Amino acid sequence: MTCVAKGRSTSVGRLHDPEVGGPCLVAVRGDVVVDITEHGPTMADLLDRRDVVEVVRSARGSREWPLEDVCIEQSGDSEAFVHLLAPIDLQVIKAAGVTFVRSLLERVVEEAAGGDPQRGRAVREEMTVLIAGRVGDLTPGTPAAERLKEALVAQGLWSQYLEVGIGPDPEIFTKAPVLSAVGHGAQVGVLERSTWSNPEPEVVLVANSGGAAVGATLGNDVNHRDLEGRSALLLAQAKDANASCAIGPFIRLFDGDFGLDHVRRLDVRLHVEGSDGFELTEVSSMAEISRDPEELLARTCGRHHQYPDGFVLFTGTMFAPVADRDRVGEGFTHHVGDRVTISCPRLGTLTNTVTTSELAPAWSTGIRALMANLSNRNLVKMTERSRT
Repeated sequence: MTCVAKGRSTSVGRLHDPEVGGPCLVAVRGDVVVDITEHGPTMADLLDRRDVVEVVRSARGSREWPLEDVCIEQSGDSEAFVHLLAPIDLQVIKAAGVTFVRSLLERVVEEAAGGDPQRGRAVREEMTVLIAGRVGDLTPGTPAAERLKEALVAQGLWSQYLEVGIGPDPEIFTKAPVLSAVGHGAQVGVLERSTWSNPEPEVVLVANSGGAAVGATLGNDVNHRDLEGRSALLLAQAKDANASCAIGPFIRLFDGDFGLDHVRRLDVRLHVEGSDGFELTEVSSMAEISRDPEELLARTCGRHHQYPDGFVLFTGTMFAPVADRDRVGEGFTHHVGDRVTISCPRLGTLTNTVTTSELAPAWSTGIRALMANLSNRNLVKMTERSRT
């Protein structure tokens, strides 16, 4: 099974080529991927082109590889063979939190349980009764949401997560450093000290330097619930560790067949398969998001904040698996060896295997290394970018 979106799509990505010792930009054309690096040479440059769709569909390429060969899952020395990388490079990796009611409730559960999974079930049952029925149909930031806030505060039930879930301002944070994301087939990492970790499958919007969304892909915003539950001030440690961010497999560009309206209706499937025989499958719909993707984009980039190399935005997850795994009442947590598959027919399939952040391949290719590699290949030129 290939990892690419089904049907006709305009899809672009990045792969590691051992012959050049670095990344190549590739366009998906049928059963092959074609090297279009010379039209970039970075993904940030390519996505700023006015003719990006035409380039990805038909521009001359220098080499090509069978699609099935680059969609392999990685093992051993991945630098020795061709494999997919995260399809972004210089873009800042941003994320929106608490944009679905189910994940909102689970964040409240984490906070009330103090990050202790053993207390999770009892707190979850109480919070579901007290809060779930009240927030499901609310539009954040409206007078009705403000009235609910006042009522919950009066009952001593207010939470910082409810504030960003139904209040006027969404949670927008930086998920991971530039170039740190891993791609399809790579290992994803959870901290050795974490006792309550989850995958967070999400639709990821891809924006150019002007802040306009030009495509979408899939992402796994790996999260350590015990850390975030103890204190929101531990969010950076809960979210940002080695290999804790996976994006891919490809960016599907917006064109006449696919756009933001399609994103609003996407269904995303999560499947976790453990080496212990444990399996978990869930499906969620972007139609249930509480804040429109356009609002999230506008809150991320505008007069208040610019991203000259573009950015990607995790739009939030409704997944917070609660099925018991190790002991009754403790819910789900990752085990090393879990195979995590996030899929959507219009965006493809992103598959990763769980390891610890301490044992995952070290992140060694930063901005200086990328620029040095492109320079050695005579790909870096001081040219005027064709902005949208």
